[in-house]
Amino acid sequence: MEDNISPTRRPGLIFRLFTAHPQSLGLSWATHGAGAVKIGFQLIGAGMAALFHAAVPGCFTETAGRTVTRTYNYIQKTRAASSKPENWSDYDI
Repeated sequence: MEDNISPTRRPGLIFRLFTAHPQSLGLSWATHGAGAVKIGFQLIGAGMAALFHAAVPGCFTETAGRTVTRTYNYIQKTRAASSKPENWSDYDI
């Protein structure tokens, strides 16, 4: 698990659910949560634009693609700024 956890103490459920993942990425719970909310809303917007584009091809022709690219760049920037970028996979938020 985490370097600052005693090897004789097993982390509890609350730790595993709320802080283990953000800490493994070098982020606080709040920073991770804010980023996940931001990404979630961006992807919902991209999905809605893509669905509308499916019905009306002349509308939102680049919106979903631009949003996904912008979201990916945001994740990469956050990863590079974290204290543990080596722990991030390509899909971590």
